[in-house]
Amino acid sequence: MARGEIYHILNRGVDKRNIFTNQEEIGRFFECMLTFNSIELAGSLYEQSFVKEKTKNKPLVKFIAYCLLPNHFHFILEQIEKDGISKFMKRLLGGYSWYFNKKHKRSGSLFQGPFKAKHIDSNKYLLHASAYVNLNDKQKGELGDQVAKLIKSSWNEYVDPKNCLFEICAQKEIVLGQFHSREEYKKFALSSLENIKANKEKYKELEK
Repeated sequence: MARGEIYHILNRGVDKRNIFTNQEEIGRFFECMLTFNSIELAGSLYEQSFVKEKTKNKPLVKFIAYCLLPNHFHFILEQIEKDGISKFMKRLLGGYSWYFNKKHKRSGSLFQGPFKAKHIDSNKYLLHASAYVNLNDKQKGELGDQVAKLIKSSWNEYVDPKNCLFEICAQKEIVLGQFHSREEYKKFALSSLENIKANKEKYKELEK
């Protein structure tokens, strides 16, 4: 993976098991997303999983979009440093797996392999991938209330920042800057979602 390029990252629980079972675990995953994204990370993954202060060091990656669902997650990331995505994902998956396994008194792999990455090699692909990730839970149809509570995405960062508790996507302007307003992006994303549903076979590469 090359510096300055953008990638769609996906991983899911081993055997499709849930990796998030409550809001506390989602909060811990967010903590890991923020803490481990630094070129000057000090200490082991285990030690860093308890760090509460956010580092201001130079990031390895920049988030463009994300979606966390009970048994998998999607990121759109720009690689800032050499091997930045690989370093960040190794820390993130390792640190969160240690926390989850200790909490649930389990051992072994939590995730289905390291992670999967798809190079986003065109602007058109980027725009549609942003809609796909931001609205990933919606493209799967209606979900139950309990499942819906365990879904977090960058959708509000894009279209409703007043209802966003905090922002992770430092690079979302690469998408939003191509629209006159957030409302225009919202309309594009929702219409793109309908196309994704209608042409599901064409988007299977995003799920492989």
